[in-house]
Amino acid sequence: MTDGQNPFSRQERVVVIGAGLSGSLAAVYLARHGYLVDVYERRPDPRTAPAGLGGRSINLGLSARGMRALDEVGLLADVLKRSVPMRGRVVHSPDGAVRFQPYGVREHEILHSVLRDELIALLVDAAETSAGVRFHFGWRLNRLDRDTATVEVLSEAGGDPVEVGADLVVGADGIHSVVRQHLQRGLRADYSQEFLEWGYKELTIPVGDDGEPRVRLEALHVWPGESAMMVAHPNVDGSLTCSLFMPHEGPVSFATLDTPEAVLGFFRANFADAEELMPNLVEEIAGHPVGHLVTVRTAPWRHGDRVVLIGDAAHAVVPFYGQGMNSAFEDCLVLSDCLARHTDRAAALAAFEAARKPHTDVLADLSIANFVDLRDRVHKPGYTAHAVADRLLSRLMPDRWTPLYTMVAHTTTPYADALARAKRQDRILRGATAAAGALAALGAVTTIGAALRRRSRGR
Repeated sequence: MTDGQNPFSRQERVVVIGAGLSGSLAAVYLARHGYLVDVYERRPDPRTAPAGLGGRSINLGLSARGMRALDEVGLLADVLKRSVPMRGRVVHSPDGAVRFQPYGVREHEILHSVLRDELIALLVDAAETSAGVRFHFGWRLNRLDRDTATVEVLSEAGGDPVEVGADLVVGADGIHSVVRQHLQRGLRADYSQEFLEWGYKELTIPVGDDGEPRVRLEALHVWPGESAMMVAHPNVDGSLTCSLFMPHEGPVSFATLDTPEAVLGFFRANFADAEELMPNLVEEIAGHPVGHLVTVRTAPWRHGDRVVLIGDAAHAVVPFYGQGMNSAFEDCLVLSDCLARHTDRAAALAAFEAARKPHTDVLADLSIANFVDLRDRVHKPGYTAHAVADRLLSRLMPDRWTPLYTMVAHTTTPYADALARAKRQDRILRGATAAAGALAALGAVTTIGAALRRRSRGR
């Protein structure tokens, strides 16, 4: 119960569909507002389900936005205990060179790697200990009346549907959101779903036979390449969880990794040092599923004072900026702030969408652009030189110059604002580089001219 609440008034009820990252954290925030919260999730309880069910034991990179949202409800310290700090990238270039690229110039400018399954279990535990929160696992949404916030749910075990009344329904049910479908049905809604031609498969770098990590642990490892690339996040047990990214179909694709010989030949040709790090490589390639990479943009995110979408249900992005979870957690914080500032819930939901959608649309573009950088540019000298210049200017002028990656990952600057500032900085840097080149050229011409005059006098 919130301070000042009438003890005889009816507590309003919220139904959250989806007990993933955003749904579980949203339940914590909503309970703090005095709501009774029922969370329905079609999958089993993550605290008892096998880890990495289906070969997708995905790691996540926790950064400033997610950390702020967790800290607001007192969960950050517990999450960090289960994470590994990543202080930069270790880039394994196709030529065999290995280079470390720090994420920032300040001690706090790091990421934290955490297992998705463990994080969700922690969030469910935290929500369940909040007053008025209940979880219902093995139940899926069958129908939603967006005007009355009434849902009909079905048990995965069978039986008749159950109708549940609420004052507000929160759709946190992911990319293929059923809440979104019911919310937007018959409305003039915008919806786009864009699949990358590439997919991903989860692999493992286990600890060595001596029980020690096989590679530097406190870093994100990247194997770039134009036809395929791999990224590896560290785990607290010393292993790393890898994501292999490549096209679904084509001459170099998951479809062609169909024999042990093809798998080993591909890795030897593209990721020279990876094979010896991955003793279970062939078995994992054969046994793990290929995931899809999808961007979702949509509007509206809400209906009156009755329904709202958060997380991937509203704005799914590809994972190449590491902001999917962080932006979903930021949704929970911003939604909570809007509910606190507006006594009219419809106004609060409208303010939430207005505050978030322009920036999550920019995040979608940034994520696709960073895919190209990681694939094609991160190992090349020009990219490194630009990153070094960015970091140097940030160190020399910390109040006036902040690299785009730093703003996105290590601050809570809204995404669109960060991009606009980065574009201004890039124009300045390009202008300075051109001016320096012109001065260097002028100096070279002057030097050559002086040398020619000396030679002429010598004759």
